[in-house]
Amino acid sequence: MEVDWRSPVSLRAQARITGPVQEQFERKIATLAPDHAFKGILTSLPKPGGGEFGKFYSLPALNDPRIDRLPYSIRILLESAIRNCDNFQVTKDDVEKIIDWENTSPKQVEIPFKPARVLLQDFTGVPAVVDLACMRDAMKSLGSDPKKINPLVPVDLVIDHSVQVDVARSENAVQQNMELEFQRNKERFAFLKWGSSAFHNMLVVPPGSGIVHQVNLEYLGRVVFNTDGVLYPDSVVGTDSHTTMIDGLGVAGWGVGGIEAEATMLGQPMSMVLPGVVGFKLSGKLRNGVTATDLVLSVTQILRKHGVVGKFVEFYGEGMGELSLADRATIANMSPEYGATMGFFPVDHVTLQYLRLTGRSDETVTMIEEYLRANKMFVDYNEPQQERIYSSYLQLDLAEVEPSMSGPKRPHDRVALKDMKADWHACLDNPVGFKGFAIPKEEQDKVAKFSFHGQPAELKHGSVVIAAITSCTNTSNPSVMLGAGLVAKKACERGLEVKPWVKTSLAPGSGVVTKYLLHSGLQKYLSQQGFHIVGYGCTTCIGNSGELDESVSAAISENDVVAAAVLSGNRNFEGRVHPLTRANYLASPPLVVAYALAGTVDIDFEKEPIGTGKDGKDVYFKDIWPTNEEIAEVVQSSVLPDMFKSTYEAITKGNPMWNELSVPTATLYCWDPNSTYIHEPPYFKNMTTDPPGPHGVKDAYCLLNFGDSITTDHISPAGSIHKDSPAAKYLLERGVDRKDFNSYGSRRGNDEVMTRGTFANIRLINKLLNGEVGPKTIHIPTGEKLHVFDVAMRYKSAGQDTIVLAGAEYGSGSSRDWAAKGPKLLGVKAVIAKSFERIHRSNLVGMGIIPLCFKPGEDAETLGLTGHERYTIDLPTKVSEIRPGQDVTVTTNTGKSFTCIVRFDTEVELAYFDHGGILPFVVRSLSKQS
Repeated sequence: MEVDWRSPVSLRAQARITGPVQEQFERKIATLAPDHAFKGILTSLPKPGGGEFGKFYSLPALNDPRIDRLPYSIRILLESAIRNCDNFQVTKDDVEKIIDWENTSPKQVEIPFKPARVLLQDFTGVPAVVDLACMRDAMKSLGSDPKKINPLVPVDLVIDHSVQVDVARSENAVQQNMELEFQRNKERFAFLKWGSSAFHNMLVVPPGSGIVHQVNLEYLGRVVFNTDGVLYPDSVVGTDSHTTMIDGLGVAGWGVGGIEAEATMLGQPMSMVLPGVVGFKLSGKLRNGVTATDLVLSVTQILRKHGVVGKFVEFYGEGMGELSLADRATIANMSPEYGATMGFFPVDHVTLQYLRLTGRSDETVTMIEEYLRANKMFVDYNEPQQERIYSSYLQLDLAEVEPSMSGPKRPHDRVALKDMKADWHACLDNPVGFKGFAIPKEEQDKVAKFSFHGQPAELKHGSVVIAAITSCTNTSNPSVMLGAGLVAKKACERGLEVKPWVKTSLAPGSGVVTKYLLHSGLQKYLSQQGFHIVGYGCTTCIGNSGELDESVSAAISENDVVAAAVLSGNRNFEGRVHPLTRANYLASPPLVVAYALAGTVDIDFEKEPIGTGKDGKDVYFKDIWPTNEEIAEVVQSSVLPDMFKSTYEAITKGNPMWNELSVPTATLYCWDPNSTYIHEPPYFKNMTTDPPGPHGVKDAYCLLNFGDSITTDHISPAGSIHKDSPAAKYLLERGVDRKDFNSYGSRRGNDEVMTRGTFANIRLINKLLNGEVGPKTIHIPTGEKLHVFDVAMRYKSAGQDTIVLAGAEYGSGSSRDWAAKGPKLLGVKAVIAKSFERIHRSNLVGMGIIPLCFKPGEDAETLGLTGHERYTIDLPTKVSEIRPGQDVTVTTNTGKSFTCIVRFDTEVELAYFDHGGILPFVVRSLSKQS
């Protein structure tokens, strides 16, 4: 019989249909009941004026009192399971597990979930489209129809093109940077434009429109879908961990690996562990002078301490009414920093107001409200609240939040603003670590004098050299953006100026921000202080701060200055912002301006002046800091619905540079072997019809030996390409000038570059190097110290397996698929760690790498492992003999033996492993559906 490939069976079901059970699968398909399992609760939703919006699967119609006690976030999972229930792909048992969430969630049960859509941005979109193109080639090689590889779930791809801030202090910075981006990335952009026509069901938002998450919030988020007359909640998985920003809009969304997103795009239900939900009650109101950024840094610290990895966080309480939608989105955006899968804000009247503000039609907003009310997914704080059950409870009085920063090396290391000076001096004193630089006392006050374009200049420890209003976290929030403008205005009126050697930049999340900054009249003051608009996309937060002036770089390097960056971003891990800024602080946009004016983080704003005014008098922080009332007034008068409508009407028309790109129309992509941007990766090389089966590891060498908190920034290629790196060597050999290296992010479609950039972070601390910092490791057989890539290739050419040893929280940070793809292509067969970040562990499995956890209380050090041993991991040779979470034995050539937990968490992940990864799994599964 023929199975409709447009409705592929679930991953979980396909895990059972390979090999000898194929006939059983076909018999099952043939006997499926034609009627929907829950057809009895399909209910009409009437329009207020007559007629109906459509039909929906009604949760109240189940008449189950347990549903009334479910968190709102779990109700979205429940509705999806009911709507997609066919007693095969999604079973009634799956639905029951979700309804009985209070009892089942502590048991780590597995459920299927079908998100309504997938969100990509260009850095992750390029490798996703590369993989889809490769999968089409693989389908053809297996004798199957390549067009079966097509997104079946709606895909929104936003080219936010992560602006490299080369031009900063210039009135026409936007245009100049855009022209530079198109020069550098024309090939990449053209490839995505090809994908938008080659693959159906894919919406591509062209460059220059905004940061992906803000475009998602302001424009793409549906809140409720109406597809073919069936209404259901919007939900989304995205290839960036900050997809969670959409949770502020009441849309369930979180980050997944690019690999997992691709499977979802192809119609495969996700397999996930039914999560616990932390209820976070908010009360009170923020005090005057306290920003949403201060709140989010406090929330991040609280949730990090509580422990929310793998869980949903759901916010509720009377304090919700005091939080604007933008404030909620700021908190939701930071979910990866506090470790949660999602920080969810159920839809209420504030959500509806925002939808109207951002140009959604009245009819659409009415439909959203009517549907969510009818399906018990709307919160009305004017009505008595039904008590909901949560896995654990937290609360925060908003009045207790105080102005804060985070740093100097991690986003959850919050520092109260009043304590910054003391904390900075403690960091100078402390041993090298997350809160220490180990600067000797006698060197802490040294001054590095230099000449900046003919004028005298000086730097000290703590001097600010980068001040950037950047990142989706804050640039969606009018109150903090306009607050920054008010600080700049007050500073200009007092006669304060940012020193010219401070690299300042402003990267709004969308064109709407530019409109309201201009309408308010505040952009001219930001520009006067050097905060010119440089582009619409990720900039400094992702390492695209661009080069510092040569004189500044020399002064820092020659005097070993601990220079500082202050940015309104969400990530400040070592080596991420800029190689020469060892101290990086997260702050609200108004604080970024304040610290740029002060020129140093070594200041007590309560006691020391920021500078001297034009009248010769000291100017203090309180003199330039706006009140909440001042901010609210300018927000009210400057942020207007027409701004959103006009901005997003323009998006659909593209821009001249995008529209002029000429692309082929063929179904299969014609790979250019000379391209240094788009390259066909070897994932499907010599692919066979049958899966290769599971593999153990025998006599593997340790490629790298890490401690705790190794982030995906340490693992994955990110930021600029260092001139002495293996990636640089590769590009130079192919005639690419150093000035055209571009960033790793822009070359994510070339596996040759990205593999060479894996573990190439300059702040990497590898225990095999005895404390030395840098992107190198030891080739154990010879003792030579070489770049990680070079050592890995030596092992690979000799046919020797490798593993990675690590501590706790391995793979925290952004959901970078290359943090798993890179190790795969380096030949890493397994990672043994104390614990893994959720998305990264999933990505490792998706690439066929074995994730193992040490037993509680054990790690490499307690077991006496140095990394110089050879490791054998004893796994069964049949996937049917492996169980999720089972114990496996690891032995070394030195006679040590210890037990680890294999972190294949579901049967689906075992199926991926059997096939050598998720992509080969999908290709084989679809090719069988002839």
